[in-house]
Amino acid sequence: MAEVCEATVGNDYEVIFINDGSGDETWKRILELAESQGPVIGVNLSRNYGHQLALTAGLQVCSGERAFIIDADLQDPPELLPEMMEKMDQEQADVVYGERTERVGESLFKRFTAALFYRILSALTDIDIPLNTGDFRLISRRVVDGFLAMPEEHRFVRGMIAWLGYKQVAFPYVRDKRFQGVTAYTMRKMINFALDGITGFSVRPLRLALYFGTGFVAVAFLTGLWVVYQFWVNNTVPGWSSLIVVVLIVSAAQMLFLGLIGEYLGRIFTEVKRRPLFIIRDIAGSDREFPDTIRR
Repeated sequence: MAEVCEATVGNDYEVIFINDGSGDETWKRILELAESQGPVIGVNLSRNYGHQLALTAGLQVCSGERAFIIDADLQDPPELLPEMMEKMDQEQADVVYGERTERVGESLFKRFTAALFYRILSALTDIDIPLNTGDFRLISRRVVDGFLAMPEEHRFVRGMIAWLGYKQVAFPYVRDKRFQGVTAYTMRKMINFALDGITGFSVRPLRLALYFGTGFVAVAFLTGLWVVYQFWVNNTVPGWSSLIVVVLIVSAAQMLFLGLIGEYLGRIFTEVKRRPLFIIRDIAGSDREFPDTIRR
């Protein structure tokens, strides 16, 4: 990474590593890099806060006119930085985001679920979030500042950056295999990430609950008319099976949408507490003064 930065901007850069509460030798290795390799800054969070908040911590610490966001697994090639810088200059853009044309080494299930998620997100959200993208991107200083002014805890960084507007252009590339290690994104984390993306940028799921609820009321009303008709004509009510089916359908719909409403209420509960997004335990490799938290 340092070689790419030096070839692109000379010595006018800094590389920031975020240790998100790891339990291995990561922080020790970051300290060694900060002591031995030029403008390297290490940020050690007090515990594991998750990928999106760790990324936010890095953007809080960075001081450059542009920020290049990249994961440490090197699936996104740092060698693309010069071309992305050039594209930003040519297009007079504030964001150059990596658009994955191919996902090397990823399973069919991962590719299918990712494609499904982005299409559902596009259909439900009120802003244009590009498909087949991650957090790999080059952003200008005013995008960084605008992003840091957004205080929500449940973060979906690529959506938040899209919400800011400005000129944003795609940079197609092939995503490589993971350089080392295995992903820490479990199915549970992926589902939570998807929920953050959908509920953080749209109230359409709540409107869907209203639409479905209205539909079930209409069905229940028509069913009631049919039961009354059967009672007066046949002097009896049809078997219990049809009644149980209706009760199960309505009850399942109620539980589903109560759970959906609960997701939104849970996020409101979290946000109104106004706790710091994260706490920085240590910073190495820089003499600048940094706040311990990001909450503004």
